[in-house]
Amino acid sequence: MILPSSVEECVRALAERGAGAKTVAGGTDLLPQMKNGVVKPAWVIDLSGVAALRGIAAANGAGLRVGACATARELELHPEVRARYAALADGAALVGSVQVRNLATVGGNLCNAAPSADMAPPLMALEAEAVIAGPRGERRVPLGTFFQGVHRTVLAADELLVALVVPAPAAGSGGAYIRHTPRRELDIAVVGVAAQVTVANGRCVKARIALASVAPTPLRAT
Repeated sequence: MILPSSVEECVRALAERGAGAKTVAGGTDLLPQMKNGVVKPAWVIDLSGVAALRGIAAANGAGLRVGACATARELELHPEVRARYAALADGAALVGSVQVRNLATVGGNLCNAAPSADMAPPLMALEAEAVIAGPRGERRVPLGTFFQGVHRTVLAADELLVALVVPAPAAGSGGAYIRHTPRRELDIAVVGVAAQVTVANGRCVKARIALASVAPTPLRAT
């Protein structure tokens, strides 16, 4: 177990340990996978002590920045997220139980790269970008190109998802995320749909729809 206190220490640890290292924040995806023998990391890097990865910064007109270690419960309850980024609050509210949402992080939900990830379609519909740190510096990737396959992302072995940045929705915008599951609670989506629509002068001037569980990755319905 490695306990870094900064993003730089995380990146250095990933670079030194290579593909044998896994990061953990809430652990709601990684720990069950380890218990079931799906993954067997040689090193686990605990992100809980890295303050720069936490927090939600939202300012009217200035967009939204969500730390990779912000929890689903924080997003579900955040007043500004609920008011201006409702699809994201909807998606966060559907992650597991309340107990799970108090641990599960947005970064873990995305980096696990499950096709059914409930926070991915809302962020894609909202045109979010992933902020990624690595030995070569920081880069931004549109979330629409972040996912490469089942449990595969654009992250290199020595890179770390730091945050998600979301542009401020235009006036007249609204969004939602809904999903269908076999059971009413605590199940994985058979299909999930996020929509973000902008209306001006009685006309729809912009619409983005993103889907979960219909392909190997979350995707835009263009």
